[in-house]
Amino acid sequence: MAQLVIYALQVGGGSLAICQLPGLSGNYSSDIDLIGSWAPGLVISMTTEVEMLQHGARNFGADIQSRACRWAHLPVDDFGVPGRDAEISWKAISKSARHALRGGGRVLIHCKGGCGRSGMAALRLMIETGEEPKAALAHLRSVRSCAVETDAQMDWALAGRAIRD
Repeated sequence: MAQLVIYALQVGGGSLAICQLPGLSGNYSSDIDLIGSWAPGLVISMTTEVEMLQHGARNFGADIQSRACRWAHLPVDDFGVPGRDAEISWKAISKSARHALRGGGRVLIHCKGGCGRSGMAALRLMIETGEEPKAALAHLRSVRSCAVETDAQMDWALAGRAIRD
């Protein structure tokens, strides 16, 4: 397993990044230390509780919050998109993330592999902050080529056009 890598880009005045699930590399504490040293103001977990349990990240929310970082959990099944409840939660999470980015802060989004779900959410945030969708996707894929894996994920991300700041 490869060490955790944070794939970051400039968005809306701040830094937006995606990565894999902490612990997936086999070294959870090292992954938490790396995330902590990057100093995000907000971390968004797109993994399900089962995935977090399976890969040693059961206490991730508490562990990241103990490092003075806000945490939001938006569980989405692998290769999936947010359901109705998650869509409602997204509105508040997105508002908080866009606020952090506008203030020059850092936002980190992770899913299991750091591609589909995290890429989908990152692309949506990029669009919601005013980036043009095709340019935003090219920008995101320039740092993480596997970002956004399914047509449904792309459709969900593109729905951010209606929510622009």
